[in-house]
Amino acid sequence: MYAKAFFNEDASGMSFDAITVSPYMGQDTVNSYLSYPGKWVILLALTSSAGSKDFQYLETNQGFLYETVIQKANTWAGADRMMFVVGATKSTEFTNIRKFAPDNFLLVPGVGAQGGNLEEVCRYGMTKDCGLIVNASRSIIYASNGKDFAEAAGAEALKIQLQMENELEKAGII
Repeated sequence: MYAKAFFNEDASGMSFDAITVSPYMGQDTVNSYLSYPGKWVILLALTSSAGSKDFQYLETNQGFLYETVIQKANTWAGADRMMFVVGATKSTEFTNIRKFAPDNFLLVPGVGAQGGNLEEVCRYGMTKDCGLIVNASRSIIYASNGKDFAEAAGAEALKIQLQMENELEKAGII
């Protein structure tokens, strides 16, 4: 029902390319989204919030819970349909995450206002094809409370874009 609402344009008037889903809903729910060809599932794995330690770092027989989530989810779909949310504030975990998700895209929120370091994210998480979708929101939308809001937001977005471009150049991707 939810998958149809997001992925079937005829049914809802919307046609999203991807949706973020909690892994705790299980394979049956995730599969309902994966049943739409060409659409992506972005599964929460290791978030940037301080509270991520409450569950995502719980130890299981296969390691931390976030590691188990990534390993199990990769049996549901390949890297061409499954991405994972990994917070930029967890940059030191990216090397470990790449052991379990070497080719998956990672959606990386938390650069900017949350304190994630773009250079570290790229150093530890970038693949030969990049493999990262980096998101910065608050540092852009709250760049200024004044009349110069649009200019300040544009300047902040450009700053982050140029930093990412620099990282892609250093990696020889562009």
